[in-house]
Amino acid sequence: MKMRIFGGTGRSVGEVGLGTWQLGGGWGNVTEEAARETMRAAVDAGTTVFDTADVYGDGRSESLIGRFLKDTRAPIYVATKLGRFGSPGWPGNFTRDAIRTHTEASLKRLGVEAIDLTQLHCIPFDVLKRGDVFDHLRELKQEGKIRDFGVSVESMEEALFCAQQPGVAALQIIFNVLRQKPVHVLFAEARRRRIALLVRLPLASGLLGGKMTKATTFAADDHRNFNRDGKMFNVGETFGGLPFTKGVDLAEALKSFVPAGMTLPEMALRWCLDFEAVSVIIPGARNPEQARGNARASDLPPLSPALHAQLGDFYLREVEPHIRGPY
Repeated sequence: MKMRIFGGTGRSVGEVGLGTWQLGGGWGNVTEEAARETMRAAVDAGTTVFDTADVYGDGRSESLIGRFLKDTRAPIYVATKLGRFGSPGWPGNFTRDAIRTHTEASLKRLGVEAIDLTQLHCIPFDVLKRGDVFDHLRELKQEGKIRDFGVSVESMEEALFCAQQPGVAALQIIFNVLRQKPVHVLFAEARRRRIALLVRLPLASGLLGGKMTKATTFAADDHRNFNRDGKMFNVGETFGGLPFTKGVDLAEALKSFVPAGMTLPEMALRWCLDFEAVSVIIPGARNPEQARGNARASDLPPLSPALHAQLGDFYLREVEPHIRGPY
């Protein structure tokens, strides 16, 4: 796997990481054995970044990673997140004491002395703008409990604000063929400030996996059954920021752009990797086959400039007008 420098940290990481929400839960059941085999397959394929969060499976994802770390000598860079799990809840999770408590809990579950990267987990913009959460993270870094800190954001407005805060080492963003705004708004600033970019949802929650249809349903314990209000998902509700049926149609249309010898998900992952500002993509995987498939994107040739132009035009013409919510 090809390596990239993780922003101003200077650390070299494999450009295809592993998102581990699905190992904790929320995407259908994954057994501990399957989770361990998936992590092992990812590492064997060259992955060195695991992204997790304390809320994934109420700590299960972090605990699984912690047990895996005890059994491997591979240099795993663990990025976790806090702010959306446990007592006291919103907005109490963003006080100094709560951030410290949740950090200590993550340290225990991961079984490490210091967390490589702690990220604020999509917390309200008004909380970010107060600024004290960054002071709390700087204090934890000074104490050696975390090595670096960053923010997982929903919108580019949030990303640009966070990029200006002293000490922010990384931003986690939504970026894929159906969400191209960071190219025009964030990438130049992130490179200028040497901020690492972790790309989540490079396959748009599965839309770019090439298998969804308008008849697709999800397991009862899959978070995609629910919209933002906790109501049952149904056709017409938003899915990855798009109406579900529109998203399926767009993914189907994208198949006509796939180069010979590639699949839609391979093209989608390769597309993300073609941007130098991207430090690592963190697609999820529920089994070893998916982990190895994701990692293979690193070995694929870059997409042609002509194809990039076509996909950019497709986004502006067919996708952008339908995106809903903050972005």
